Amino acid sequence: MAKMAFCFWVLLLSLPLLISAGRSGVVSQNTFEVKKQLKQLNKPAVKSIKSPDGDVIDCVHVSHQPAFDHPLMQNHTIQMRPNFYPEGVSEESMKITSSSKSSKPINTQLWHTKGRCPKGTIPVRRTKRKDLLRASTIKSYGKKVHKSIPKPRSADPGFTSQSGHQHAIVYVEGDKYYGAKATLNVWEPKIQQPNEFSLSQIWILGGTFGEDLNSIEAGWQVSPDLYGDNNTRLFTYWTSDAYQATGCYNLLCSGFIQINNEIAMGASIYPVSSAYKGSQFDINILVWKDPKEGNWWMQFGNNYVLGYWPAFLFPYLSDSASMIEWGGEVVNSESEGQHTSTQMGSGHFPDEGFGKAGYFRNIQIVDGSNNLRDPKDIGIFTEQPNCYNVKTGKMGEWGNYFYYGGPGRNPNCP
Repeated sequence: MAKMAFCFWVLLLSLPLLISAGRSGVVSQNTFEVKKQLKQLNKPAVKSIKSPDGDVIDCVHVSHQPAFDHPLMQNHTIQMRPNFYPEGVSEESMKITSSSKSSKPINTQLWHTKGRCPKGTIPVRRTKRKDLLRASTIKSYGKKVHKSIPKPRSADPGFTSQSGHQHAIVYVEGDKYYGAKATLNVWEPKIQQPNEFSLSQIWILGGTFGEDLNSIEAGWQVSPDLYGDNNTRLFTYWTSDAYQATGCYNLLCSGFIQINNEIAMGASIYPVSSAYKGSQFDINILVWKDPKEGNWWMQFGNNYVLGYWPAFLFPYLSDSASMIEWGGEVVNSESEGQHTSTQMGSGHFPDEGFGKAGYFRNIQIVDGSNNLRDPKDIGIFTEQPNCYNVKTGKMGEWGNYFYYGGPGRNPNCP
């Protein structure tokens, strides 16, 4: 009996050490996984630039970028320029890198104030340890959750509550689309919870809204979880299976092939619209399909061809897209049972108009003849118009446009 009692006390006294050892094992495992993932994401840099917002931009040799981690990319020859541009876009106005020494480069991202990447490299926002640790799991860092796609044909309240995402968009469907373009007003929407985000973007969609959905996305976003701050940032996203296993933001997985040495995916946009009735700033985004190679290209602004998504990534975009969407999206986590106060766009409703509400202007599609043209039969979609709404119009130099967004929670959106 005394021997049993002695063993019991030995075990009791050993428990803290056993628990500590167990924790140490978990910590060391996590540390190993974090280091492994950081090594995978952060390629050796030719030069590094410290941005005023705390980002580090690594200038990585174009052939060493994350895209080439993909097994199907081992023997890929980088396409350094598209074979075709949409009719209506001047080839002369689209440059791959800055080559003019006579003109002063325009600051379109905050890190530009501290330097530039040399030719033959691309700027990559460095992923830090704290970025990975904010994610629910290390492997989920840089990925969207399921059901984050606006589904205009199903304004089912059940869909809204299940997804936790809300939208205010315009869209076209029922034809074959080979690209889309828009000028997006850039703001700094306020985010209520760190796990929420607010974005404004273009969606290029193929397949159904089931598990086969292919999506190419580009725009601007504020996402504390992803970036660790509330800055407005340029982003891209892609998936070929409705966000299940494929795809990621920016260059956080193999996929998008960047060729431009001036614009960094995920970097802060500068300047942005920040004051009610103040100066307005916007960015241009064009995504189009190269009819020869089948790759989907992206242009930022009027001057920068950023790169392309290889054709093999998208079985349901191999011919064309079946739907184009433009607009805003937020995550509504319904903290304490109330609608989020995370803002979309400027945080003001469309009826308030220019200088107050966010806008998209000159929205266009690329048709089967590779022409940029105005979309036909534009639809609008929002789950809760008292929280976030859309108002379309057409006029002069703005072409087809819409105001969108809202404050989220308010007396009419409890």
